[in-house]
Amino acid sequence: MKKLFKTAAVIGLCLSTLAGCGGGETTATVDLNALSVDEIIEKAKEDGKIESVGMPDTWANWVETWEEIEELYGVAHQDTDMSSAEEIALFKTEGEDATKDIGDVGQAFGPVAEEEGVTLKYKTSYWDSIPDWAKDDDGDWIIGYYGTMTVLVNNKIVKETPKSFEDILNGDYMVAVGDVQAATQAQFAVLAAAIAYGGDESNIDPGLEYFRKIAEQGRLDLGEFTQARIEKGEVGVAFLWDYNALGYRDQFVENNPDADFSVFVPEEASIQSGYCTIINSYTKRPYAAALAREYILSDEGQINLAKGYAKPVRDVELPEEVKAKMIPDEQYANARMVEDQAAWDETAKTLGTRWQEEVIAYAK
Repeated sequence: MKKLFKTAAVIGLCLSTLAGCGGGETTATVDLNALSVDEIIEKAKEDGKIESVGMPDTWANWVETWEEIEELYGVAHQDTDMSSAEEIALFKTEGEDATKDIGDVGQAFGPVAEEEGVTLKYKTSYWDSIPDWAKDDDGDWIIGYYGTMTVLVNNKIVKETPKSFEDILNGDYMVAVGDVQAATQAQFAVLAAAIAYGGDESNIDPGLEYFRKIAEQGRLDLGEFTQARIEKGEVGVAFLWDYNALGYRDQFVENNPDADFSVFVPEEASIQSGYCTIINSYTKRPYAAALAREYILSDEGQINLAKGYAKPVRDVELPEEVKAKMIPDEQYANARMVEDQAAWDETAKTLGTRWQEEVIAYAK
């Protein structure tokens, strides 16, 4: 899944990529916010189809949402998986020849998409119950769910299950974090480590120092960061968003009843971040895209995301069987959202280069 392992390049890369794209100004004139939900539903049925990017069936349980939209409204679905930066670049490049309608991008990329003129406004009928931090002022982007950086542990390899960054540092197993040069998920793992050791969005040094120590021990896994390698037991622990880690845990046991994996939020600290939908301003099927966002923010859509272990952005009552599979709430006590997005954006621009020079260069 490209969405997971190459979610997004740093913001600077995204902007430089977009700078070379064609497309021109949007020609979209549809005012979705002026329509009632019933009007959108009827027009979406006429659209008959929706093509998404970065919203594959296996990510955060999108599959149930797409199946229910088709069952309820007759709107068929197809997805092309890609990173956040690639989604925005595609919308920009295709322009009036748009083939895609809606995308799911990392929280920091919502404002980027709006700035690049590739978003169509739609607040949904759930606007008032969406937290202010999770939405643009008029619906250019809306966060549907968020995740927390966690650690997936292979208990067949790791003799003493860790509970903290410090435990991992003192272990003797391979540690996988992913491609910090390309993946948002991996970048946030470094940020989480930085916060755990006194850093923050503007001071990533403690995070780089932490992983450099692991690299110097010869324990930093430099292989491809894939679900298959984790399942095979090639690493002892892997840093993943909670919804990915929990999904993997269950899938591994389903594939092999003898598998033994656990997931925890590091005791010292962790970081949280969301993903937001962006409706392509050039879409040929604006009503189907609006209907999809409407359903994603509905109670049913939010529960579907929770079934995929993502934290819903709205305060909805989750079924007991869904709650039972989640990490206990008390483990999230020291987890927080990004507090200084502008500072993090600047840090992320050079993080990939610094990772190569200050961590990978010391790997044994």
